[in-house]
This record gives sequence, structure tokens and C-alpha cells, in this order.
Amino acid sequence: MPERSESDSRKLLRRLRDSLALPGKGQDRLDRITHLIADSMGTEVCSIYLFRDEDTLELCATEGLKKEAVHQTRMKVGEGLVGRVARTATPVNAADAPSERGFRYMPETGEELFSSFLGVPIQRVGEKLGVLVVQSRTARQFSDDEVYALEVVAMVLAEMTELGAFVGEGEGPGALHRQPRIFRGGTGQEGTAEGNVWLHEPRVVVTNPVADDPLTEIDRIRDAVGQLRISIDDLLSAESLDKDQRQVLEAYRMFARSRGWLRRMEEDIQRGLSAEAAVEKEQSAARARLEQVPDAYLRERLNDLDDLSNRLLRILTGQGQDTGATMPENPILVARNIGPAELLEYGRKLRGVVLEEGSVGSHAAIVARALVIPLIIHAERITSEALNGDPILVDGDSGTVHLRPDEVVVRSFRDKMAMQAKAQERYASLRGLPAESRCGTVTRLYMNAGLMADLPSIENSGAEGVGLFRTELQFLIRNQMPKRDELAKLYARVMDAAKGRPVAFRTLDIGSDKVLPYMKPQDEPNPAMGWRAIRVGLDKRGVLRMQLQALLRAARGRPLTVMFPFISEHEEFVTARNELLHQRDREAAMGHPVPETLRIGAMLETPSLAFAPKAFFESADFISIGGNDLKQFFFAADRENERVRRRYDTLNTSFLRFLRLIADRCAESNAQLSFCGEDAGRPIEAMVFASLGIGTLSMRPASIGPVKSLLRQVDLREVRAVVTAAMAEGVESVRPAVMGWLATLPE
Repeated sequence: MPERSESDSRKLLRRLRDSLALPGKGQDRLDRITHLIADSMGTEVCSIYLFRDEDTLELCATEGLKKEAVHQTRMKVGEGLVGRVARTATPVNAADAPSERGFRYMPETGEELFSSFLGVPIQRVGEKLGVLVVQSRTARQFSDDEVYALEVVAMVLAEMTELGAFVGEGEGPGALHRQPRIFRGGTGQEGTAEGNVWLHEPRVVVTNPVADDPLTEIDRIRDAVGQLRISIDDLLSAESLDKDQRQVLEAYRMFARSRGWLRRMEEDIQRGLSAEAAVEKEQSAARARLEQVPDAYLRERLNDLDDLSNRLLRILTGQGQDTGATMPENPILVARNIGPAELLEYGRKLRGVVLEEGSVGSHAAIVARALVIPLIIHAERITSEALNGDPILVDGDSGTVHLRPDEVVVRSFRDKMAMQAKAQERYASLRGLPAESRCGTVTRLYMNAGLMADLPSIENSGAEGVGLFRTELQFLIRNQMPKRDELAKLYARVMDAAKGRPVAFRTLDIGSDKVLPYMKPQDEPNPAMGWRAIRVGLDKRGVLRMQLQALLRAARGRPLTVMFPFISEHEEFVTARNELLHQRDREAAMGHPVPETLRIGAMLETPSLAFAPKAFFESADFISIGGNDLKQFFFAADRENERVRRRYDTLNTSFLRFLRLIADRCAESNAQLSFCGEDAGRPIEAMVFASLGIGTLSMRPASIGPVKSLLRQVDLREVRAVVTAAMAEGVESVRPAVMGWLATLPE
């Protein structure tokens, strides 16, 4: 077969476009397309396989194979040559298909008559939609030009699939963005919410994949690339850029000025694609190549190329981030990722957040907890599926997202939310009562906070104070270091809002996953165990002094409580404590009022601190167990790693023995002990902690009611006896024993 010319390719695409424009059902369109492609390519067979679900391909239309196989033949990704194309997102071109590695014969299709095979992926910006196949009786290798032509056709099919052109009835494929979808991710913040999708970065919709005038389209793409290059140069000219921001933009400029990138898009246009479709085709091809690369650095460049392509598409289409869409009622934000400042701009309008990336300790997670809204992380590919306004259910307790749910799921979800609301009403009746157990033990329940907006929750939740005020949020949401006077005013407002209740201010806890945009991040192989928290404070002494001065001035003579994060040894605490005392004396010498009382404590987040000299426990006014970090270091299980973060039970006997050791050491030295972290807000864990002698628990406001309710129902002496007996039996976890004992209690 002679190689087809550029005009032949454009002719095929015009025929394809005209065919798609004809009236008819989705299946009729698919059947017409397979006939058209087979006729144009000079092959006996053309077949379209589309994804039925994320792992299964289905033969949805064919010219040349047995018609009865349509909607009956299915295969898994990776199975056979079609499955290989779907898995690798790259073409398979075989002159003798039956001899190819992994060939799978499907007798119901009658394909034994055909030797040659060419399959190309139907994909859109990395979203795999199916496989387009042509086959011939003659054993021959398809030419590069034929492969290219079929890829261009597949690109148009992807766009049409995206726009719902092949929606069928009965057994036909369903429309993208219309079917119910379930996404399973990780829990960044617990809670449930029902609402409507609001995309942080709306996807660009290409409605004109085929163009008649290539010269006009080439002028458009060149003009758009020129605008893109100018915009990047303008960004690079800003004096406020740090070294790392400049490196990212330099990478953007390198991509934007790539002659190969522009040449490939122009070649696609010559084949008949519009400028927009050419950008997306190159974006999809680059994604497919880079996703196969094992090198992590090269894979990260995928994000740069994605962003650059999206910028170019917005220039071409005029679809900026502000598309004119109105934010729906009860908006639930859906994004690939988002920074803390951007999330705070949305504020309390949001009912929940769903991210494709993120982590439990990310900036977004911290803000979501402060806003008391559920957050799901690692909901892969949701930004490709969701559209603005889509109904969505977010279950932060299980890490599940229901997009466009059916009525049965909605009813079940609303029943769950109603039960939670009813429980909250019951907890509200306990708001003014102490968390006093039947044995007379009173456990103090505090809340965690990080924003001024959190403070009304003290009244609403019944918290006795703030056991942890995260001061880093005010640093993270700025592009430069905040000033001392700004911080002093903020901290003063926090103390005012607390209305005399104690507030424990944690000094700046940055590093690890919390990197300040204006402080050069360290290139560390394991940042969670690196230069972070108090280590940064003691090395950057000017920043620590500035924050301590702000806290002292904010107190205005009132009692002040300060705790230092990530203390690993006694000497670190001594140095930090002396710095605070020195700043207090300095303020007094300057004639400024100093706190009426000054309580200085440490967060115990590393196992080493539990074995510090007795002098440490005697010098600390209080110890706060940072449960999230302590647990990850105790079990050597990274809390950002979804494979292991839930592997180890908090009620593991070895961990409880360790907590009891800490409690005993604090009791010997009369140092008040608290537990701060996710587990403090889980009623069963909280009850066990209290039975071990941990007298203060600090948690998110919504957890105070459930924890208080359970504590008031039990005798902590009995809980301790159950825990001790289970430990003596040598069990791995005391959870089964505790749950069994709770089941025997009267309703």
C-alpha cells in the first residue's frame, strides 16, 4: 500500500468529522467510523475497544470481525496485543500477529483470518480511553506514515469520546463524565460532606479537533507559543524569585523554546488536526513516554510539561482559569494539588476538598483541619473525570469519594450523615460537663487550632482550651517572613478569643513536608528525620527570637504557654527554654509587660526523649506527646506512605508500654502530660490513654463530643485492668480485649 500523503490524512479526518456530525445513536456512529477507517486505510478490519472499567476493555464496534462479538468480547489490560497497547499506551505494529509475544486468540471474533495487526491507544492527556485496531489478511508491516495517521484518528476519537459522541443505549458504552464513579484515596481529614464539584483548575475542553485550513492553524499555534514564551520571560524578570522558583521557570522556558515540540505540533496540524488538538496529542504522547521512564527526576518533568501544555491551551481557547462559571452551592473543591494560601482564599465556603496528590501532613491537610472540613488525598485521576457542578459525596472517614452517585448511594450516605448529626446533638448536651469518668477521674479535653477561624470552636465543642496552636500557618501562607508586630497582634487576638482559657502555642514547626516558600528547602533524603522544627529554630536563632518576642508581647501580662516541637534531647530543650527566658527578661528590661506566669513545655515526638535524664522532666512544666510523629518513628512507618501508615495499631502492646513509661516518668517529676494527635480524637484510643494516666488530650474540635461521651460512661480503673490483663497474656494488641469489654457494658 503506498504511503498516504498529508492531504490524504486531512481527507480522512474530514470524512471522520462529517461522519460524527450525522444524526444517530452512539453505536451507529461507532459502526460508521470503523467502516470509514477500514475503507480509508485499505484494511479488511477496523475495531474499536473502549474501557468498560479501569481494568477491562470491550470490543464496542468492528468492521471485518464477527458482529456477534461486539459487546461480548472483553479482555483485561495487558492481555493480548490489544491489552498490551492499553497497558503501555504505545502502538503495536506486527506483520505476523499470532507469532507476537502475548498474542491472545479470540475465536468468537473470527480474527484467525488476519495476519497483520496495528493497534494504537485512544487517549486524552494521559487518560486512557481505549484502543483502535486495524488488521489485514496480508502479512505486512504498517508504514510509519500509516501508524501516524491512525494515531491522529485515535486522537480525534478521544476528543469525541470526551464529548460523549459514542453514548449508546443498552450495551453501548456510557458517556464520560456522566456515569457514577467511585474513587478510593487516603484520609487527610475525617468527616463527611455532600455537595457539588468546584474545580480549582477547570480542564480545557477542545471542541474542534479537526481543522480544514492548516496554514491558519499553524499561524495560531506559532502565535500562541510566542505569547507563552513572552509570559514566561516576564515571570523570569521578577526580582522576587528565589533560586528554586527560577530553576522551575528556566525549565518551562526550555520546554517552551523547544523547536522539536513546536515542529511536532505543526506536523500534527498538517495531518489535519486543529491547533488545540495538536497540543493535546503531543501532551498525551509525552505523558505516555515519561510514565514509562524509571528515573524520578524525569517523571517529575511531566508536571512541568503538563502545566506548559495547559497554559498553551488556555491561550489558544481563551479558557482562562476564570471561565465565568459560578461556584455551586455546597462546593467541594477538586484539584490535583493546592497550596495553603489558595485554600484559605476559598475559606469556609467549602464543604470538603478532594486532591489527586497531597499527604496527611501537607499544607492543605493542615488548613483543612483548621477549616474543619473533610479532605481526601490520592484520589487518582478525579480531575480528569469531574466537571464543575457534578454531585459529589466525600467520606473522609473511609477515604472514599462518590462522584455522580446513584440514588441508592445518596440515600445511604444521607442516612450516615443524619446519624452523625444526631450523635452531635447528643454530644452538645455534654458541652458544659466535665469529662469525668465513673471512677471520678477528670480528663481535660483540649482542641487543636491554627487559624483565628478555629477559635469559635472552643465554645461550640466544649473544649477547655487549645492544647496546640500551630503557628506555622501564618508563615506558610505568606511569600515573605511575617513581621514581629503582625504576629504579636495575631497571637493577642487568639488569646482574646480564648477568653481566659489556656492556649499552648507551638513554636514554628517547619521542615519535612512544611517548607516555607521564602526559605531555601534542604535537599535531604529523609526530611521527616532531618532539618526541621526546633532544629531549624536553634540554627536560625533570629527567627526563633522574633517569634518568642511576638508571643511575649501578645500576652500583655496574661499567662503564656509555649511548647517547643521535635525536641530529641535534653540540651535542645535547655537551649530553647533559656532563649525564651532571656527574651522575657529583655522585654522586662525594655519596660514591656511580661506574662503573669510562663509555662514552658516540649513535644515528645522522638523515642529518644522518653529516656532523657530526669532533669529534663523536672525542668519541663509539661510534656505533650506528638502522637503522629512519635508513632511513625516508634514503628518506623512513614505516616505519608499509604502502604504502611495504617499497618500498626495504636493499641499495640509495645506502644502502650512505651506510653506508660512516659506517663510514669512525668508523674515522678510532676510534669503535666498530654497527648496530641489524630489518635487522641478516637474515643477508644482516648479512653485507653486516659487509663494509662495521660490526663490531657488535645484533638480536633469535632472529636471532643464523642471522646467525652465515652469517658463519662466508663470506669478508668476497669479499663486499665483490662489493658494490663491483655498485656500479660502477650497479645499483639489490646484492641480486641477492650472492644470485648465495652460490649459487656449496659447501654
